[in-house]
Amino acid sequence: MAGRPALVLVAHGSRDPRHAATVEALRRRVAARRPGLRVEVGFLDFCAPPVGRVLEGLAAQGVREAVALPLLLTRAFHARTDVPSVLAPAAARLPELTVRRADVLGPSALLTAALERRLHEAGAGLAPGARRSTGVVLASAGSSDPEANAVIADIAREWRRTGRWFAVRPAFASARSPRTEDAVRDLRASGARRVAVAPYVLAPGRLPDRIAAGARAAGADVLADVLGPAPEVADLVLRRYDRAAAAPAALPLAGTA
Repeated sequence: MAGRPALVLVAHGSRDPRHAATVEALRRRVAARRPGLRVEVGFLDFCAPPVGRVLEGLAAQGVREAVALPLLLTRAFHARTDVPSVLAPAAARLPELTVRRADVLGPSALLTAALERRLHEAGAGLAPGARRSTGVVLASAGSSDPEANAVIADIAREWRRTGRWFAVRPAFASARSPRTEDAVRDLRASGARRVAVAPYVLAPGRLPDRIAAGARAAGADVLADVLGPAPEVADLVLRRYDRAAAAPAALPLAGTA
């Protein structure tokens, strides 16, 4: 891996200590899949180390190129605003370090495969017969960006088609409706024999806890875990890294994602 850019995973951050622990588990899995690749984690808020400090540390140690990869599932506010606002000033302070920005993780068929894995681990059952009678709530954090929310709805429609579930309904923990509990009840009313909730989030925190509380309040039969360090997520991280590292021109560090 000599000469390859370092990989900096840019995570949102949370006051919940489970968040940083889950991101670290993902970092370890990514590193194990690509021996010799330097993989670091920086946070946008709440957790240490901040992204800028990670980049400064790389530059001080003689690293000359890095790929900053946002651990985000949509191109919403954090991807459009927060990530560029952190990367651009850091790159300006560190002219000796070339910082390339990778694309966000979602949407991707690998994330859908990770959702399937988490549902299976939680006992949703993946046999065709079970799928035809099981409704799934695709529960995301939610965004003030209507385009990002529309992406979640698109993923739900496609997953219903490819997964052959009874139905897949999007739900949101913030910013817009329906909430998780409303989507669970709607699936029951529509005739689903079982209802499973699949959190479309990477790590634990306040909004994932809200998703879980809604699932329990509405009596969902299955509640899957967050995506976390699922193998498919690690593979997707490396796919985004490889694309950014090999691209003839990097994504701009400032501006629209």
